[in-house]
Amino acid sequence: MKHYSLRTRMSRVLLSCSVLLMGGCAFAPGGHIDYRTDAAPIDDLVDIEPITFGLVRALRQERRQVEDFSRGGEALQQDIDGYDYYIGKGDVLTVIVYGHPELTIPAGGERSAAESGNTVHSDGTIFYPFIGRIPVEGRTVREVRDVIARGLEPYVAMPQVEVQVAQYNSQRVNVTGAVADPGPLPIRNVPLTVLDAISQSGGLSDHANWHDVLLTRDGEEIRLSLHEMLNRGRLDRNLLLRAGDVLHVPDNSDQKVYVMGEVREPRSLSMGANRLTLTEALSEAGGINEGNANASGIFVIRRAPEESDKLATVYQLDARNATALMLGAEFALEPTDVIYVTTTPLGRWNRVVRQILPTVSSIYQTTRTGRELERIGE
Repeated sequence: MKHYSLRTRMSRVLLSCSVLLMGGCAFAPGGHIDYRTDAAPIDDLVDIEPITFGLVRALRQERRQVEDFSRGGEALQQDIDGYDYYIGKGDVLTVIVYGHPELTIPAGGERSAAESGNTVHSDGTIFYPFIGRIPVEGRTVREVRDVIARGLEPYVAMPQVEVQVAQYNSQRVNVTGAVADPGPLPIRNVPLTVLDAISQSGGLSDHANWHDVLLTRDGEEIRLSLHEMLNRGRLDRNLLLRAGDVLHVPDNSDQKVYVMGEVREPRSLSMGANRLTLTEALSEAGGINEGNANASGIFVIRRAPEESDKLATVYQLDARNATALMLGAEFALEPTDVIYVTTTPLGRWNRVVRQILPTVSSIYQTTRTGRELERIGE
């Protein structure tokens, strides 16, 4: 009676463990699970494009299909050629009347030109002997020179006057973000462009985003690409900066692509100064896992533009022929692209087996323990 009771109990325990453990296998990766969903079919929201030579060439032409920037470059050059500095409040002017040192406040070792000059007051004027107050705000140094020369004619025969800005205090732009030395930069009598401002701020830091620099002007945002300027000659976008402009260089934390699936080292990759290609990204992730990867299922998932009615475009590379990786070397990635390498049916089966093996081993150990207990009971 005791033997039968012990054998019966062990059989029930083993049966229960087997059912529970085997039932867990149905939820292992690769197992089939019936489900229902009321969500809209995602196929209607996604475009699928094979990566072919024609597609790579079309995408390359699309990137190059920009506005005619030769005209923009000419307009920028005209702005630079016609640039002039307009005096503002707080600027310091130096006035020199040649041949009349009594009308010129000398600068020497003890006093700089800025310290000995004429400061533009809050009402936009300076004071000068024999003339009195002179409105200078909003004028160029040439205009101020002519005003002073005419004002001195009753007192000085054929006055020769020179006016210079000894210190620029009235107008600034601000450079912020991922540059070596962020902060304000003065507007001077020499034109200040975007690239000039970056250079005067110490250059870009290692984690700077070259592709999406933001210029804020009068409440309007203008997006610029330093990469386009320096690598594609888009100097028409090297805009002339104005007083009050804010130039922000963001970091590249959102300039990443993500490599997932059957690769040796799934990871995110920062794009840095240059764009990555599909082949480069796969190489950075250690290459595909040849034992499990499906070479015909290398996908690039790219978010659709905001104005599109689609969710994403999925580009598929069939790399069963190794020469197809040459197409991948020409396929330029965009920020936030997701690269996914699918697994083969055999790879999926291997995963299921790896999940089942611990369960089978547990069942074997439990059965063996039960048999040993039965022998002890006998």
